[in-house]
Amino acid sequence: MADYIRPATLADAVSALSAGPCTVLAGGSDLYAATGARGLSGRVLDVTALADLRGIAATAEGIRIGAAATWAEVAAAPLPPACDALRAAARTVGGVQVQAVGTVAGNLCNASPAADGVPPLLALDAAVELLGPAGARRLPLAAFLTGPRQTARRADEVMTAVHIPAPALAGRSAFRKLGARRHLVISIVMVAARVAVADGRVAQAALAVGACSPVARRLPAVEAALAGAAPAEAAGRIADAAVAAALDPIGDVRATAEYRAAAAAELLRRAVAEAAG
Repeated sequence: MADYIRPATLADAVSALSAGPCTVLAGGSDLYAATGARGLSGRVLDVTALADLRGIAATAEGIRIGAAATWAEVAAAPLPPACDALRAAARTVGGVQVQAVGTVAGNLCNASPAADGVPPLLALDAAVELLGPAGARRLPLAAFLTGPRQTARRADEVMTAVHIPAPALAGRSAFRKLGARRHLVISIVMVAARVAVADGRVAQAALAVGACSPVARRLPAVEAALAGAAPAEAAGRIADAAVAAALDPIGDVRATAEYRAAAAAELLRRAVAEAAG
């Protein structure tokens, strides 16, 4: 039988985490599926009553997404075109029922290499905010995800928000996902591309690929190749070899490494063409 804790304040949540190991519960769509049991055991910290973890809002720094914001809320939020990839990804996380309860923080803390929300957030230079006994700290999402099912969150910390900086809200973005079907499937490859155009040329490009490596990755060398391109020519500058070199792709029961590398390059070209269009 689990020791169930449902704090009313963030201070109470941090206090509970400091008292010993806890399983943090929000939407539970990943957590319950991973247990293989009828219920959770040990100490369970339910954060669903914490209003500070909710909401999606513009700030002086950019955009703040509460850690307990659901994917349905992200999909429906009035976000700028730079966040189109994030909203599109939100509509592919599981099915409609999962999107209604699954949270942004849960997707990130679960740290699956195939987490649909990660590439769009990487393309937005997102950072996660963590709160523990020593106070709050922020980490770039790329530094937070340390490996498959591994993060830099300390045992006595709770994720409170995801922050998107204002400079990353330039341009438009697009998301592409390859799987056996559209919903309720683990991605074989997924990509996010954000492109900002100025004076008829690509001024800024951010490309990220998931489900191909132990953690989702940005592709800085491929991004650099797009700089200065005319929008209609940008996708053509994405070379298969450069994408494969940046990803070091994995092979598994869903696809070979070679197939993933080729698919990632093609999906990136399609996403860039849309975002630059």
